[in-house]
Amino acid sequence: MGSVSSAEQPWAGHPKGSRGYRNMLLALLFGGFATFAQLYSVQAVLPGIARSFHVSPADAALTVSAATIGLALAVIPWSAVADRAGRKRTMTWAISAAVVLGLLLPLAPNFPALLALRFLEGAALGGIPAVALVYLNEEVQRLHAAVAAGTYVAGTTVGGLAGRLIAGPVGEWADWRAGVLAVSLAAALAAVLFVRLAPSPRGFRPLRRGQGPGLGQRILANLRSVPLLALYAQGFLLMGGFVAVYNYLGFRLEGPPFFLPASLASLVFLAYLAGTVSSRVAGGLTVRTGRLPVLLGGIVVSIAGLAVTLADSLPLIVLGLLLFTAGFFAAHSIASGWTPRLATVGAAQASSLYNLFYYAGSSLFGWVGGLFFGQFGWTGVAAFTAALAAIAGTTAVLALRRAGTSA
Repeated sequence: MGSVSSAEQPWAGHPKGSRGYRNMLLALLFGGFATFAQLYSVQAVLPGIARSFHVSPADAALTVSAATIGLALAVIPWSAVADRAGRKRTMTWAISAAVVLGLLLPLAPNFPALLALRFLEGAALGGIPAVALVYLNEEVQRLHAAVAAGTYVAGTTVGGLAGRLIAGPVGEWADWRAGVLAVSLAAALAAVLFVRLAPSPRGFRPLRRGQGPGLGQRILANLRSVPLLALYAQGFLLMGGFVAVYNYLGFRLEGPPFFLPASLASLVFLAYLAGTVSSRVAGGLTVRTGRLPVLLGGIVVSIAGLAVTLADSLPLIVLGLLLFTAGFFAAHSIASGWTPRLATVGAAQASSLYNLFYYAGSSLFGWVGGLFFGQFGWTGVAAFTAALAAIAGTTAVLALRRAGTSA
């Protein structure tokens, strides 16, 4: 009997430093940019949308919620498509559809049409986070998967920041339609770069009809796993607190004793750059220390940052926000990249469930944080967010200690 042919051997993944590895990182960087630039672009032009359609600020904010709800509802269906059609092909379909819908947004004739387009855009965008980390874990060497995942998360931070910083100034110079169009054009360029750079899949094995457990069984299997539930809790709790902080810090800075104009207060989004750095650094640290210590370290840093924001000093508040943001994105990059590694069946569904809980936490706790702000001011928001982070950290210690030594 001869040796096993190379075609029959399992794909070990692109090694770090190879062309395939570098292209994978660049592709996911551009994919994350395109996704999150479009997802949050309207947040920077909400006043213009409110004026244009004669709606209240709260109603205008529904343009953000419509997209995130669409994304949350679509991640599991997209994961099922990816199991059959392939990871790169599915992401290409998703990012292309999202760009087309984004280019149609400035043509919305009325507010209900704008909400419908945003919902569809979010649903299309769901195909990127639903599949990206599974694609990555199948195509790069296991040892360096966490580093690569950190690069993808870094791309999401750059995209979220760029979407706001491009749409805001352009929208102020022209109108909200021009601001959104500018972001969509930038996302289109990033989408082209993703498609050109993403390596052809070599680790993917399509799931044939009738082969293996069905979609419902794969979802239930991932919901029965205690370590996976602990990772879903990280996204749910940490993202909820993160959105609460960024939702209400602007109100604090525009009030006493700071009285910053809205244009300056909006610059707090530049703190996202701390997450761009920390998500990459966190991925590299896992090679030496393992995932769990880095995850817990990110949570501790975020809580420390919250404590610093309690000071009545603008420089200290900025420092605290930088620490909080760095800690959050470090923890998120580890939790999101760890999820498909711990899935024994339905890795795409495991990753999609993480995103489902992640955006559910954003919607729920981003709103609940406002109740604490109304009752207790910024101290209430900081305490509420710190409590969510502490619960997340405790859950990780209890449920992920054994997984931390094996994944």
